[in-house]
Amino acid sequence: MRIDTGYFFQGDGMVHRLGSDKRWLAYAQPKGLQRGFSLIEISIVTTIIMLIAILGIPAIQSYVIESKVPRVAEELQRFVARMKATTQGFGVAPYAGIDTGVLANALRTSSVVLVSGVGPGARVLHGLGASSSGKGGVHLEPYAMPGGQSGTAFALTLRDVNQAACPGLAAILQRIAEYVTIAGTSGPVVVKNAMSEPVMSYSPLLADAQCAAGDSNVFTFVVR
Repeated sequence: MRIDTGYFFQGDGMVHRLGSDKRWLAYAQPKGLQRGFSLIEISIVTTIIMLIAILGIPAIQSYVIESKVPRVAEELQRFVARMKATTQGFGVAPYAGIDTGVLANALRTSSVVLVSGVGPGARVLHGLGASSSGKGGVHLEPYAMPGGQSGTAFALTLRDVNQAACPGLAAILQRIAEYVTIAGTSGPVVVKNAMSEPVMSYSPLLADAQCAAGDSNVFTFVVR
């Protein structure tokens, strides 16, 4: 292949030139000769990567949260079963002194939720949404059943839950709860009430309709 007047590439990796005395003179061909990317090409690739990140990261986060719902629900179901077993036969208000510290002690060794602190000021983070600055917490407190006193039941409240966890979270935990509310698109809306007459069965469609986009959903499960 001709590359310049009097210069030719040969298959031996050398550049040859016909000299004035009609003899071929060999010159070493530069190795690793490459053409760099232009600024426009780099800009295009960078833009494409940014678009993929913007569109893909939320979808990945939603998938991670959705896949974590059954494990968080299982931990809370185990706690509820433990509370029922240990308080059975202890009067009409066995949960009068219950608080988030009790939940924290029960779940301290869990690999699913994040627990910190002790006593009433303890924090239990569910990881199903916002977790910065103490958000994304699970709170435990006494609850008064209709006609009864505080402590006849207890309420588990999960705040700052992502939409990806809804209504899966409610669908699982409603099995152990007498009363379930969801606050998202509006104030707390009852999606199950086993204490009413007639009994209001759990409604998955109503639950799904209450969930708002983002990490602003609040779930409350009342257990006796």
